[in-house]
Amino acid sequence: MRAIWRGAVSFGLVSIGVRLYSATEEKDIRFHQVHRTDGGRIRYKRTCSIDGEEVSYDDIAKGYDLGGGEMVILTDEDFAELPLTSSRAIDVLEFVPAEQVDPILYNKAYFLEPDGAATKPYVLLRDALTDSDRVAIVKVALRQREQLATLRVREGVLLLNTMLWPDEVRVPDFGFLDDDITVRPPELAMASSLIDSMAGEFQPDTFTDDYRTALQEVINAKVEGREVVQPEEAEEAPAAAVDLMAALRASVDRARAARGEEPAGRGVAEATPISAAKSAQQAAKAAKAAKAPAKKTAQKKATGTKSATAKSTGTKSGAAKSTSAKSTGAKKTTSAKKTPRKSA
Repeated sequence: MRAIWRGAVSFGLVSIGVRLYSATEEKDIRFHQVHRTDGGRIRYKRTCSIDGEEVSYDDIAKGYDLGGGEMVILTDEDFAELPLTSSRAIDVLEFVPAEQVDPILYNKAYFLEPDGAATKPYVLLRDALTDSDRVAIVKVALRQREQLATLRVREGVLLLNTMLWPDEVRVPDFGFLDDDITVRPPELAMASSLIDSMAGEFQPDTFTDDYRTALQEVINAKVEGREVVQPEEAEEAPAAAVDLMAALRASVDRARAARGEEPAGRGVAEATPISAAKSAQQAAKAAKAAKAPAKKTAQKKATGTKSATAKSTGTKSGAAKSTSAKSTGAKKTTSAKKTPRKSA
């Protein structure tokens, strides 16, 4: 790595000489603009809009447009005279808890290496920051511009993160923020279940830039004169779901299946706030439904018993009458038989 800046970290009366290195690099595959027919490079000339002449870098200055065709021209000497107190120093302003710095403010990261005999105070500041669990808020001038930054420890090295100024962060102004949208507790509970089912430990090395890999394969194939093997088509995104709860539930099952776990709909489901609430509601409905038929059944049984009793009574009465009639007839017959016949 090549140092891009050299200066000192100053806090209190302590000064630590350091060299600054870019801590990150972009891995994008870069292309040149070329003529399609013959591959010739497309060049851009720096020309003056007034006289049309090409301008060299030495004759280029910075201009601030006042509007109405007026331009204020600033030279390198004008910038050199600006009061940048931190031109060769990283001035520590204060030490704050890391969680108080909003990540949206972070811009670019740089490694700091101790310069010369500054190793011991460098290590002292590094260990003190680690023990305090805080980050240093600093000011530094890079590329003729004063910037706000943080100083923290990463893998045993001091890391400088330049930051945006607060007025450089836009305020979100969207219509839905004023809408009265109510999220139902079951929906929130299901969304929380989805988050839990997809929870994990962040390991950056497990993620890759698949697009860059595929693009490099296309370039290699062109160079070697072979056919490009098309990668497998990615799974199509599901259509927009109308039922939010159904989509959340399906997402939970999909996340569990990806982890090799059994979906919630099969076997013994894991208890969740929603499943518990649904079970309670279903039990209450079942109990209520059971009471009503029970009453009706009891009434029907009572009515049926009375009817059966009445029928039974009627049957017995009829049977008694029939028996009585038969008995009477029998008696009459017997009496008739017993009457002696008169002699002639």
